[in-house]
Amino acid sequence: MKRIILILGLTFISLTAVFAQRFAYVDSDYILKHMPEYLSAQKQLTVLSAQWQKEVDQRYQEIDRLYKAFQADQVLMTADMKKRREAEIADKEKTAKDFQRQKFGPEGELAQRSTSAIKPIQDKLAKAIQAVAENESLDMIFDKNSEVIMLYANPRYDKSADVITRLGLKPGTFAK
Repeated sequence: MKRIILILGLTFISLTAVFAQRFAYVDSDYILKHMPEYLSAQKQLTVLSAQWQKEVDQRYQEIDRLYKAFQADQVLMTADMKKRREAEIADKEKTAKDFQRQKFGPEGELAQRSTSAIKPIQDKLAKAIQAVAENESLDMIFDKNSEVIMLYANPRYDKSADVITRLGLKPGTFAK
């Protein structure tokens, strides 16, 4: 009998604890669009990316021009001249691919610059979210834009505006 009462008591306590948890969510994209430093970093990265892409395109245009010239002159060349021109084209192509990988690859300069520019902003956002959670005694805050699937979210649990205010910014100046 004592065992049944103990089990029922523990079940009641655990159910009460589950229902007592407080949840909320934020829309990190919406918040980031309100952060001038994020918008500035994104703009700088876009400009840099466009610059490098233009350089990559120029290198490939040069390779294409060399290849077309090679095809046009091929009938007049000796075997040695053909080998030298083919080697020159292959070398330029390798250099262009290396440059593209160096700038745009997963470990490339663009990825590194993006990480170094965005990480401090993400840290600032995380601290603001944590402060809102602590002030409002929330147990969990989900990000509406992460891989956690949220099939429904009551707007009263959306704490994005509170986070924007905590960051010292004005909510509502950008559209969701």
